[in-house]
Amino acid sequence: MTGPTDPAEMTGPTDPQPAEGTGPAVTTWQPAVASPLLRRRGAVAGTGPDAGVAWHYGDPTAEQRALAAGGAVVDQSHLGVVTVTGPDRLTWLHSITSQQLAGLAPRSSTETLVLSPHGHVEHAAGVVDDGATTWLITEGAAAAPLAAWLTSMQFMLRVEVADVTADWAVLGEPVDAEGGEGEPVTWRDPWPHTLAGGTRYGLPDDEHPGLDRPWRQVLVPRDDLLEAVAAREAAGWRLAGTWASEAARVEAWRPRSAVEVDHRTLPHELDWLRTAVHLVKGCYRGQEAVARVHNLGRPPRRLVMLHLDGSGHLLPEPGAEVRLPGEGGRVVGRATSVARHHELGPVALAVIKRSTPVDTDLLVACDGGDVAAGQEVVVAGEGISADRPAPSAPVARGLGPRTTR
Repeated sequence: MTGPTDPAEMTGPTDPQPAEGTGPAVTTWQPAVASPLLRRRGAVAGTGPDAGVAWHYGDPTAEQRALAAGGAVVDQSHLGVVTVTGPDRLTWLHSITSQQLAGLAPRSSTETLVLSPHGHVEHAAGVVDDGATTWLITEGAAAAPLAAWLTSMQFMLRVEVADVTADWAVLGEPVDAEGGEGEPVTWRDPWPHTLAGGTRYGLPDDEHPGLDRPWRQVLVPRDDLLEAVAAREAAGWRLAGTWASEAARVEAWRPRSAVEVDHRTLPHELDWLRTAVHLVKGCYRGQEAVARVHNLGRPPRRLVMLHLDGSGHLLPEPGAEVRLPGEGGRVVGRATSVARHHELGPVALAVIKRSTPVDTDLLVACDGGDVAAGQEVVVAGEGISADRPAPSAPVARGLGPRTTR
């Protein structure tokens, strides 16, 4: 059976072309370090952006159930870790990325984006500060480019940037809690709560399926990875692979930069203004484009969850074309994440044209025949946020308010 990230060679979610600046696209997925947990009996190695850790350990359904019940740990040691130290670290990061970071309290988690001048997503990182160091958790292949870009932006400020991926490993846990005093550095995923200064293009927080996915990432010294996992297993937890964690992420509509982002991605398209963008904090690279789309425009694409027809036992690969039904059906987007969920069956996230009717079933290309897919709306087809300012005058299509005499 083909897995959600199991193509023999995966070259990125939809398009290997770079964005302006550093760019999010990765054409090869080479893990910096293969996890020692891959030596576990029954371990099946992940591929694509999850290369270097286990896809599963022999029983993916049981692993998913343990994760959903709050009793599993996921090896995410393939992720990247970047640190920023120095007295100017938070105000500096605040000034060059999309999130309100000035004054971030110790052990308080958030996330931020590095955007191009045109507002396209170049990097995404979970952010937590321990009082002396700001920790950025990102995709493994993105750590070195992110550290390089940050270093290029230092100028005369009192900050030091380091890629510490070789020294620190990440463990994922289904726990809704920040790290406490004396505990390891921990990033608590804020998704899907709309943070202060953010907005949403999808469901209200209290109706969002992501509420059922508590998630945090704990940083441990890489040399202590096996010991940290053994301690959790001794407490009754199960070791799970990325099959389980990715299925839960897809169910929660949670965007991931390694797969949902290409060189054209605007954060609005993925409903990422909930947690990663502060709309009123002031200027940063890409801020004008973000504000323009929010206040006057509409994102050209939208994230959608697809419920795939599993009767034919076919599972598309990430990057597969999504088309309208009918002979010669027009291509409207691509699948970005594909998973087999233990309850929902085969599901996917896809980025499609915003104009695609929300009540139309779609087709996803697959070896052996197209797979029918029902839509579940993530980003509203209208392309307007919940708190978009009302125009002060009639608005021409694609323009600001018209002047009246």
